[in-house]
Formats: sequence, structure tokens, C-alpha cells
Amino acid sequence: MAENREEILANFQGITAIEDVAEAIYHLDESNWDLLTAINRVMPQDGNAAAADAQDDTHNVEMIDDDISVITPKTHPPDREDNNQASTSSINRNSTNGFVELQINWNNKMYGIKINGTATVSDLKKHLELISGVPSCRQLISGLGGSKAVPSATLGSLGLVKNAVVRLKSADQQMVADDDVAERLTTTYTLHIKHNDRDYTLKYPGTKSVREVKNDIYSLTDIPARHQSWTGWPSVSGLDDTVLAMVGLDLPQHELTVKRAPAKPLKEYKRIIVESSDSENSSVEEVEDTGFTGEDDMFVDIANSERLQPLMSENVEDEALGCIEFASRFRARYGPNIPNFFEGTLQDAIKESCLKPAKERKLLGVYLHHEQSVLSNVFCAQLLGSDAVLQTLSANFVIYGWDLTHPNNNNLLLTSVATALGSVASMTIQSIPVDRLPALVIIMRVRSNTEIYSVINGNVGVSELVGGLVEALERFAIQRDEDARLERERDARQRVKLEQDEAYMRSLEADRAKEEIKKQQEIEKNLELERAESERQMEEAKKEALRSEAAARVPAEPGAGSREVARIRVRLPPPHHDCIERRFNADDTLAALLDFLASKGYPQENYKVISSWPRRDLTVESHNSTLKSLKLCPQETVMLEER
Repeated sequence: MAENREEILANFQGITAIEDVAEAIYHLDESNWDLLTAINRVMPQDGNAAAADAQDDTHNVEMIDDDISVITPKTHPPDREDNNQASTSSINRNSTNGFVELQINWNNKMYGIKINGTATVSDLKKHLELISGVPSCRQLISGLGGSKAVPSATLGSLGLVKNAVVRLKSADQQMVADDDVAERLTTTYTLHIKHNDRDYTLKYPGTKSVREVKNDIYSLTDIPARHQSWTGWPSVSGLDDTVLAMVGLDLPQHELTVKRAPAKPLKEYKRIIVESSDSENSSVEEVEDTGFTGEDDMFVDIANSERLQPLMSENVEDEALGCIEFASRFRARYGPNIPNFFEGTLQDAIKESCLKPAKERKLLGVYLHHEQSVLSNVFCAQLLGSDAVLQTLSANFVIYGWDLTHPNNNNLLLTSVATALGSVASMTIQSIPVDRLPALVIIMRVRSNTEIYSVINGNVGVSELVGGLVEALERFAIQRDEDARLERERDARQRVKLEQDEAYMRSLEADRAKEEIKKQQEIEKNLELERAESERQMEEAKKEALRSEAAARVPAEPGAGSREVARIRVRLPPPHHDCIERRFNADDTLAALLDFLASKGYPQENYKVISSWPRRDLTVESHNSTLKSLKLCPQETVMLEER
């Protein structure tokens, strides 16, 4: 029985898109776990109470704050009923379920957000930056609690009422007439609407948008919003998205007339129109085909009319061409207000987003489309076309799109994912059921690995989608900062290593240059030594030749018994202490003595020959003078002095 109940619970949540398990179990308990009864309980098929009661000519329907129970039946369990259904006298605080629900008035438009009560005012400003594009430091916020709304204060501690109106302006804008704007936003506006022969008097708060009023009129008149033709609305740019407080309505009552617009000319194709103000009420309103209007729209023979062109041809062989075709047809079907799809292969998209330097890195969002899913048109038209979603995706994501409708295209993508990210990522995508498509797969770079971070299925609303994107961005920002720090450290190490290598090479070159200089100097020194040695040898050879010549000219030494012999004793110059002695004939000339001394290595060019008494330099005397005439006989001692 437990297994059956789990299956019933899963089917019930899949059909009704109720993600709160407690709420789903409540409805099933009330229906005695009968799946069909529980679905009918949550999704009534017999129309709205207001349409059933609209029998009188004049209908007075009062709508205060978000209470539109006259038009849309409530399906919440008793413990989750809104406290403001009966009246506005009791204040409904935001802290009942831990979340704070706010209505943000920005640029004359209202944006509903739901944020955890533990989030701070600073966190709220970051969320508002995604919606408005105004940086946190330039935001001027009123209606958030006055002086208590410091950046570190939690939203749950500010005592905000449910759906409290918070006014947001940029510091660049002049904060004028703020009290007047606040008064208009809290004013209740009465609309007297005429339709054929019936009158409706509706009351709305100033925070309601014109689009929401038109959707309510659809419930009363069965005229879809896109077929409504109005008279009486003031001329305002972007009227449907403007709140009633900023339209310029007449007080105390504004007169309006509505009727069905004339049928449009025949068209060559059908267009799927989505009418929704939030994710919970998102639905495909109608299908328009040529030649049919009104109630006949729901009974067109689709098989006999030309269908919309599929987003991707069957049996795509080139992945890059398939992505280009997908982006072109997606833009043709849903208009220009769509993400900028990457035109290339998945591997190229990963390189463009995840494999760049950390400071330039982005998240990769893989949008998976399926034509057979009932959620596709709502997701594409309402969620991907939301300004907040588009701004977030454009600034922080690279978006890659693919159509999984045809099996061959499905297999091609799975192969590409397995090649680029691995088999685990391929199995993750393959396990997504068709009824949960379309899906946005978020891929990021984590610790040098590229992997799937999260999968956002198509059965979510704008706030859930934005929340999922913001959560991924916060995780991505932390990881990107860490990767950037590691890259800076790695770059610093590489720079140090490069500088060390360059210093080493410079030192090596300097050593090589020094070695070359040293070698050159040694070569030059050797050459100089060789030259000097050569000169010395030449000089020695020259001296030796002179000595030989001088020795040849020296006459023979006379014998001891010869008559008139001149005995000459020669003292050598310092450092020598020796003497040399030679006998000459008295008739020998001074040239003979000088030749003798030259043969001993003391040429007259370098040495003086000094006689002892009287002291005189014999080298300056006439060389032809005899020794006898020079009084060097019979013996004499002479000294050699260097010149």
C-alpha cells in the first residue's frame, strides 16, 4: 500500500506541479487517495465561480490586495489559507512559513518576489539588482522598515506584512513625489467595465497590473486577453505591464468598455499564445488557426493545418549547423526577446565559457527542448522571455540550445556530452523525463573539472528559475574567486621561475663572455711571449754574432816570456765580483782590448771601460791608440761600468 501511495503522490505532483509534499498529501488525504478526485479538487473543470454567478446585469466584485477568490478558486489546505481573504483589517505577517513575500515597485511596474526570511537586506539588494539592473550601491529603497533596514538586518526581523510594497529607485533618478506614489499604490481603484449589455464593477489595489485586470475579465467574459478590444484606458507606453497606480485612472471610478476584437485575416501558420502572470497560473491559452475564432479555436483540426516549423531538422549530422538552425528557428518562433544561443559545438561552448582564465570565465547553460512536452511553450515564452532571466543569462552565461524531440538528434547530443563531460553527465541528461522538459542544465568549472552543477526542470516559475540561477551564480562566484587566486599564485610562481631562468641565462652568458675574454687574453699573452722570445732570440743571435766577430778580431795572446807585454786585469760590473785577465802586446791597439771585452759579452755600446789612474773612460779614446801609449803597460786594472 505504501508503494502505491508513493506512486500516487509522484503522479499527483507531476500532473499538478505542486512541489510542496505536505500540501500534496493534504489534498490526497481529503480525496481518500483517489488520484482523479484529488486532481479535480485542485484543478476544477467547471469554470470559475464568478462566471457562474454572472447572471445579473450588474456585478459588483471587490478585489482587495491579492484576494481574487471571486474569480480564481483557492485550493490551499486550511492551514495555508491567506488571512486577508475576508478583509484587510488583520495584518498577515510574512514569517508564517519562513519566507518573505514582497511586491517590488520598479519603473512603474510590480515584481513579486519570495525570499527566505533569514536573508539580509544586503541579499535583497543583490536580488533586486538582477531584476532592475541597478547596482546595490545605487539603490534607493523605501517601505522596508525605515531605520531598522540596515544591510545586515534579516528580512524576517523587519516585521513586514505579506506582499508589502517596496519602492525601488536608482540614485540617478530624482526622488520626487515619493509620498504621492506611495499613496497611489495603497489606493483602491474602482473600474466600471461595460461588456455588451452587462456591467461589471471591480475594485483593485494600485499594485495590480493592467495585464492582471485583463486576465480577470477573461474569467468573466470568456474573451481571451489577446482578443480583448478596450476603450477608456489612458495612453501609456507598455500599458499591460503598468500597475493601476501609474496608469492615471479617474477617481472615484474609471469607465471602461471591452468587446471581442474582430477576427484577424487568414494566416499561413498557427501561433501558440501563452497568457500568464506567474508560474503557477502559466498555461497555454489557445491555439489560433485560420478561419476560426472564439470557441472554435479549441476544436481546430490540427492535422489539417500547417504546423509550426520544428526547432531542428531530423537526423542532424553536423552539430554546429544544428545549433545554428536551432537558434534561428527559436528566434523565428518566439521573437527577439530570447537568450542569445551559442552557435557552435558543445565542445566549443565549453571552451568559450568554462575553459577561459578564471576572470573571464562564465557559466554554461544547456537548454534542452522537446516539442512533445506541454511545458515547452510556457517555459520559452514566459520564463526565458522574462527580463530578469534574460539579464542574468546575458551577463553570466553562455547558452547552448538543442532539440531532443527526434531520437537521432537526442543520441547526437548524448554522444557529444559523453565526449566533452564524461559518461556521468550523459546519463544525467538521458535520465530527464520528457514531462520534466524543457530543462536548463547548468555546467561550471569546479576544481579543474568541468561538470554539471544543477538541472532546472521546466515545471518551475520565474522566481524559482531566477533563484536557481542566482544560487548557481553565488556558488560559481566563490569557485571563480578561488580559481582566480590559484591562477594568480601559479602565475606568480611561473614569473619567479622565469625570472630565475632569465637570471641564470644572463649569468651563464656573462661567464661565457668572461671565459672568452680570458681565453683571448691568454692567446694574446702567448703571442706576446712568443714575439718577445723571438725578439730575445734575435737579439741574442745578433749579440752572439757581434761577439764572434769581435773574438775573431782579437789578436793572439802573447806568451809569458814575450817582451813588452801589457797585462790587463778587468773588474766585472756588479753583481759580479770576479775579474778577467788577458795579456796583450804593448803595440796592440785599444780596439783589441775593446774587442776582447765585447767577445766576453761587454760591448762598448753598453759598458764603459774605466782606467784606475788617472780615472778616465777608455772607450772615448782613439781606438787606434796602442796600449803602451795609453800607459796600460806593463799591467793595468780597468773597471767595467754599465752605461
